[in-house]
Amino acid sequence: MVIVTGSVVGTADTIDELERVSLEHVHRSRTEAGCLAHAVHRDLEDPLRLVFVEQWADRDALRVHVRQPGSVAFLEAIGPLTAEPGTMDVFDVATG
Repeated sequence: MVIVTGSVVGTADTIDELERVSLEHVHRSRTEAGCLAHAVHRDLEDPLRLVFVEQWADRDALRVHVRQPGSVAFLEAIGPLTAEPGTMDVFDVATG
């Protein structure tokens, strides 16, 4: 299994649109093969920060996900809405 965490920071003017676009991305991603979980959360200590937590069956499923037209469009859409570059970390997890 692969776990992905990431975050983006919006501004007071963009956070609502950033949240809307992020939820669309999450809902679409959940329908993809190999997606075990995909969620976005608002940071309670920084309400302008959205945090993503994803679980994928394996690296291949994640590779397909990031190349999906919807994922590419999501990244293009959030660029102008963020106050700083986003973060993303990928972790391989042994299960069993």
